[in-house]
Amino acid sequence: MTKLTTHVLDTASGIPAKQMVVRLSRLENSSRQLLVDTRTNSDGRCDAPLLEGAEMRAGTYELEFEVGSYFNGGKSNADIQFLDCVVLRFGISDPAAHYHVPLLVSPFSYSTYRGS
Repeated sequence: MTKLTTHVLDTASGIPAKQMVVRLSRLENSSRQLLVDTRTNSDGRCDAPLLEGAEMRAGTYELEFEVGSYFNGGKSNADIQFLDCVVLRFGISDPAAHYHVPLLVSPFSYSTYRGS
């Protein structure tokens, strides 16, 4: 089960956050390498693991969630959102393990944890 997954829940509405843009990058030294640029599905999950198998490497990663665009319905002329892009920087120490990094988000707050 070597993989990295995520799940986004819209806690303000009590539903999965569908069609939210999610990006995964690996940080090495002072550079950032974009690995995945995707969207969540109707269940608030990505259709495939963000990393799996040999792609899993120990190191520092960032997940970026475009929550501002999600909450304003993708309208570019909407009001400025309090939360725009939520960035979670985390480490993978055991590339043979399953890492699940969920995001619980509302227009004004968020939380995360290492899930299973």
